[in-house]
Amino acid sequence: MPRPGKEGCETSFFSEVYAVAWSDIRFMRHNIVNILISSLMLPVLYLIAFGYGLNAQDVEVEGVTVPYIDFIIPGIIALTSLSSSFSSTSTRMNVQRLYYRSFDEMMMCPLGNSAIIIGKTVLGMCKSLLSCSLMFIIGYALEPSYMNLTPLLIISVLLSCFTFSLLGETAALLAKSHQSMATFSSVVITPMTFLCGTFFSVAALPEWAQALLYALPLTEASICIRSAALDIYSFPYWALGVLACFAAAFYLIDLYLIKNRKV
Repeated sequence: MPRPGKEGCETSFFSEVYAVAWSDIRFMRHNIVNILISSLMLPVLYLIAFGYGLNAQDVEVEGVTVPYIDFIIPGIIALTSLSSSFSSTSTRMNVQRLYYRSFDEMMMCPLGNSAIIIGKTVLGMCKSLLSCSLMFIIGYALEPSYMNLTPLLIISVLLSCFTFSLLGETAALLAKSHQSMATFSSVVITPMTFLCGTFFSVAALPEWAQALLYALPLTEASICIRSAALDIYSFPYWALGVLACFAAAFYLIDLYLIKNRKV
């Protein structure tokens, strides 16, 4: 019997990814209205409360002064990529592991570990990309002179959604109970939400605080998305590289947890 070529192996991998993601895709299709409402409510409230409610002055970014509303919209898009990706992936995986035990059944199927990891990011990425796209449309309608749809913006949002979906998997695989998942969100996700350059420039903080915040992935995501969306100063490719390193690190952690059955 001839050995399968590289093309056959790739087809098998994507088939496995689809098999893993199938139930999540069906879940999203049947709950699309609720997903849209829940995904947009918090970002829109942030936009109203911080963007218009505070009536803040102009912000200087990389030597360029921009209105605060234009500064905050890309930050909210970055924040949306975090909240939608993380919550969708972690909550559903946590329920499947600890309540329905369906994740254990899937682990017994002849599926590759990488296919399981990538397949479980699909729901978070789809929901997050949809939310980020709607948030960009709202931002463009409000401030068309500053918001730009560029290839680097698409790449930055895609990488952000993928990174935070992997982080959601990491949290779900490490969680021993629903309460421990809530604790993880309170200790890790909530501080990132408000401190990682989404609502203010990280450069305004002391150097020691900047060093701490640059060690969190949302800071790099905010920098990349803001630079690509505003498109008025040079794009920080180093931040995109750091964000990719975070994605690789979360992937390797998930792979270790699944390989060693730490789930």
